[in-house]
Amino acid sequence: MLTLFSLLTALPAALAFHLLEPELVLPAFSILLFVEAAFAAIAARLIHLPDNAEDITLWDLAGGFTLIGCAAAMFGEPDQAAQFLAEQGGPRPASRP
Repeated sequence: MLTLFSLLTALPAALAFHLLEPELVLPAFSILLFVEAAFAAIAARLIHLPDNAEDITLWDLAGGFTLIGCAAAMFGEPDQAAQFLAEQGGPRPASRP
């Protein structure tokens, strides 16, 4: 389970570094980690495993993804997140009254 967590964290980070501009890496990475946390939480909810304190569960993965996503969001600038979202949406037509 720890290997899965490491791969799901490191692989998107490496792809973001290579595919995005440097100022867009942290906002994109934080959004991706929040999405991964949501998928892990949904999977943990659907798969009912007995609680065992010795093993890492899907709930632990969801918490780890959320924690790293919050850290990436805090280190990023708000204007970087706005730039990331504006770039993804493309130009918008002017609204008329």
